[in-house]
Amino acid sequence: MDYLQRFRTHSDASLRDNCETLEQHYKKKLWHQLTIGVCELIKHEYFQDASNMLDLYNLFIKDFEHRINQLALVKLALIVVGKMSQEEAIVFLENTDKKVKSHEEASILCRTNIARLRVDTEGLEPLKRIIEDLNAEVDKLDHVTPTHGEFYKLSSSYYRRTEDHARFYRDTLRYLGCTEFTELPKEELTKTAFVLGVAALLGKGVYNFGELLEHPIVKELEGTDSAWMYRLLQQANAGSLSHLDTCQEWRGQKDLAAAEAQLRAKISLLALMEMIFSHPASERTISFSDIAARVDVPLEQVEMLVMKALSLGLVKGSLDEVRQAVQFSWVQPRVLDRSQIASLNMRWGQWCQKVQQTVDGVELQAPELVA
Repeated sequence: MDYLQRFRTHSDASLRDNCETLEQHYKKKLWHQLTIGVCELIKHEYFQDASNMLDLYNLFIKDFEHRINQLALVKLALIVVGKMSQEEAIVFLENTDKKVKSHEEASILCRTNIARLRVDTEGLEPLKRIIEDLNAEVDKLDHVTPTHGEFYKLSSSYYRRTEDHARFYRDTLRYLGCTEFTELPKEELTKTAFVLGVAALLGKGVYNFGELLEHPIVKELEGTDSAWMYRLLQQANAGSLSHLDTCQEWRGQKDLAAAEAQLRAKISLLALMEMIFSHPASERTISFSDIAARVDVPLEQVEMLVMKALSLGLVKGSLDEVRQAVQFSWVQPRVLDRSQIASLNMRWGQWCQKVQQTVDGVELQAPELVA
């Protein structure tokens, strides 16, 4: 209380009024309102100075920190450590974590940010263990929270360091799903969109870019020097190897250039999946020659391509080497773009017409069955 009283004569009227309001909340023991008030107070220019922020915490917040929501306490602590050096911040958060051990989400959020501060200096193996432990705890939370976003931001940073493209792609999309898109700086959005594109193209087991292409972040590439990445993702998702040959900008990205063979193999598989998807279920016996023409691979490589797709679980079916054809029974579900949804809608309408024709035929030829 003594700390707040020093602001009664402060020249800034808004700061003076805020402190008077906080004083009233403290006297009435309105801890929730007090917490909200403190969160607003620290946005003031006066508390952008590190020493003033620390004074606020040590001389005022500490007095009632045991009375407020523990998750709110951690969020306040995270704002405070933003004014500290890395080592000071780690020590501060470790002490805060001891105070919130009984609150699962608050403790996870605290330890996630401790690990985040160490991500650039800690060895990879210790970080891996920390992330695995936190992941198990995050999975137990019964609803999606901002804490999920903080964890996925941490784990995506780790997977980027280890060049695990598939996990980086997965966890970055999860992070974006837990974060308000408009809160991120434009430069960060463009950079994230580009590295996500690289991860999608190179990620092992990533055979659908639909989720990324439908996310607004990828639109941030338009109008920039990296706009080619957006077009490449669209064409690769459609299985267009010809675009890979005409677009030369990707060769300037060293990771993509070094993995050209892998990239071509992935786009060939995506082309096969797109081809199967575009065929009605009743017309999925496809000749080797048709596959070779659509996927743009030599005829003698078609069998190997199909076997690769079968082994990866991207499709199901059987090869008929005598007839030089493949009968496909299933293709891996994918996130569809608008044109693919339109195609699916058209086929649904055609199926409905066939069903109606069958019903009409039965009614005409055997009316006693439907009487």
